[in-house]
Amino acid sequence: MIITKKSLPRRTFLQGIGAAVALPLLDAMVPSMTALAATPGNPVRRLGFVYMPMGAHIPAWTPPGNGPLSELSPSLRSLASVIDHVTVVSNMELKNAYPGTHATSNAAFLSAAKAKWTESTDYHLGTTVDQIAAQHMGKETRLPSLELAMDLLSTVGQCDNGYACVYQNNLSWSSPTTPLPAEAHPRIAFERLFGDGGSAADRRVELHKTSSLLDWVREDIARLQRKLGPSDRTKVTHYLDSVREVERRIQKAESETADSALPDLDRPVGVPASYAEHAKLMFDLQVLALQGDVTRVITFQLARETSTRTYPEIGVSEPHHPLTHNGGNPEKLAKVALINAFHVSLFAYFLEKLKATPDGNGSLLDHSLYLYGSGMGNADVHDHVNLPILVAGGGAGNMKGGRQIKYAEPTPLANLHLTLLEKVGVRLDAFADSQGKVDELLAPVTL
Repeated sequence: MIITKKSLPRRTFLQGIGAAVALPLLDAMVPSMTALAATPGNPVRRLGFVYMPMGAHIPAWTPPGNGPLSELSPSLRSLASVIDHVTVVSNMELKNAYPGTHATSNAAFLSAAKAKWTESTDYHLGTTVDQIAAQHMGKETRLPSLELAMDLLSTVGQCDNGYACVYQNNLSWSSPTTPLPAEAHPRIAFERLFGDGGSAADRRVELHKTSSLLDWVREDIARLQRKLGPSDRTKVTHYLDSVREVERRIQKAESETADSALPDLDRPVGVPASYAEHAKLMFDLQVLALQGDVTRVITFQLARETSTRTYPEIGVSEPHHPLTHNGGNPEKLAKVALINAFHVSLFAYFLEKLKATPDGNGSLLDHSLYLYGSGMGNADVHDHVNLPILVAGGGAGNMKGGRQIKYAEPTPLANLHLTLLEKVGVRLDAFADSQGKVDELLAPVTL
């Protein structure tokens, strides 16, 4: 029977032993004969943050001019296909990140707060912008927020200039004394999204008996499909195919690394050997999380500050951190720019996935806002001004892209955080050291 007069609840899950799979927005979730914009099925707003470590080679990052993005810089060229959804914001600063360390760069990026100088457990920072959003936006989702990373991250000990590792390795803080560790293991992140909250060990035992977590909800899938119209059946099929494909890639990575005698200490066991494939997998998990409305707030750290990761896939065999201390050496600067462009290309991959994913009357990209950037400007001198920052998405009609906003004077990054909160419906008078809002970002655009 096709659902028409009775709408399907937005919080519908496919459930089985060990699994709870959320669904994408379906036509059946909108009451019959009711305008989409006036129903609970109206697309919600999502907010995400992606951290790029150790700043950028700013001359290769910053596009020419101010206003319309008529030309992309070398570091941003991979964003060409989504340029209408991208705004570069130049000359932002993080005053509270000084005295200029890697730890404070990461800590201040989403908090705009000054970290207490300590290498013990009496650390103190500030509630981060993502968690303020989660307090408001996370009440209607299974996970208030999702924290992801690419590296194994220590939360104890001293990591940088007398600052505790907790500052360098945690983007998200739910209170000034409560950091939220990020997950780098695709399998664990997958189970957070689609597991039923039971024991991970029990789920793994069951997974050995089946080829897919989706096998556990097969009966629920069949029951649901019988009730849906053709369009919704296609949407559900495509979504579950995407879930299965991500699961298959995780299984492949696990099988390839299970017998490794010499694991990469920077790479968790069970993730792809390729950095790009690992990053794409983590981005694809974010697409599924947003599409299924499992969460509306996500943070993702592309690499930790002081990372010594190399990038042989783009011809960079030297560790990232030493390259940033280059003294202006043109060859080293060119390699830093290559790394910056590589990281942006992975973000572009994600944005293209969001753009291609239908969501209500638009796409996931139309209904999301993502801040991408770093808490450091020029890593050679450890400054926190002229940060590499861009905003991507449509904000459900609340953001116009395809432009650069370039301030004549250094402007608090907290101004942008305050603006993004307003765009997703969270209105505050101030955030951290904000002095106003990024008014140019507030002009609405009709989707």
